[in-house]
Amino acid sequence: MAERIAARKTAAQPKTTRAKSSTPARASRGGVKQPVQRESLTEQAYAQIEEAIVTLQIAPGATVSELSLSEMTGIGRTPIREAIQRLAREHLILILPQRGLLVPEIDVKKQLKLLKTRREVERLICRSAARSATPQEREVFAQLAAEFAEASKTNDDVTFVRLDREFNELCLIAARNEFAEASMRLMHGLARRFWYVHYKQAADLPEMARLHGAVAKAIAEGDVDRAGRTLDALLDNIEEFTRATLVEI
Repeated sequence: MAERIAARKTAAQPKTTRAKSSTPARASRGGVKQPVQRESLTEQAYAQIEEAIVTLQIAPGATVSELSLSEMTGIGRTPIREAIQRLAREHLILILPQRGLLVPEIDVKKQLKLLKTRREVERLICRSAARSATPQEREVFAQLAAEFAEASKTNDDVTFVRLDREFNELCLIAARNEFAEASMRLMHGLARRFWYVHYKQAADLPEMARLHGAVAKAIAEGDVDRAGRTLDALLDNIEEFTRATLVEI
């Protein structure tokens, strides 16, 4: 799992802010070898725990501990503690003093409020990424567009969630706006978890993958206006899905 995560620098490069990071390397696909990337233990811990929460391996309302997360990931306590702090900032974990860690329940009305904010910030990010992405980043966006097209055929929910996270990470780098990035990071995990919980009842995974692919393709081609339009179409779909979920419950 960890090798699929985007937005990472190679070990030989000096550490800089994420907005200045180099293009993420990706694992081998379609028989074509691509650069191997390394992540810190904290990044690996974050990626594993975030996916476990998003895909409900750790259920809403569950309590966990540093020890249980360390055992689940096979990673030591210090990186786990740092990952927990990030997950807490992103509202995927609540830290309860003297009581442990709680994975919060899902609130549909809050999700609609989140979408209003997300639309404005993510439109800025996608348009900026289309304008500012490097040639190497555009190549990765093109690869992601092709993989979203494949995911729309296979109907594989976990693969889609991983692609979505990788796409989001690359958008944040390519946009080169640390303020928009900080805002968006507060929303991505919550949005993916909500989708994963409800998509079988109210969402169309193939259509969702197709819409993501359209945004990735527009960014890859440097079409700023189309990146904004395709992002709006994607978020229209997500809002419709969220409202349908509200009616159902």
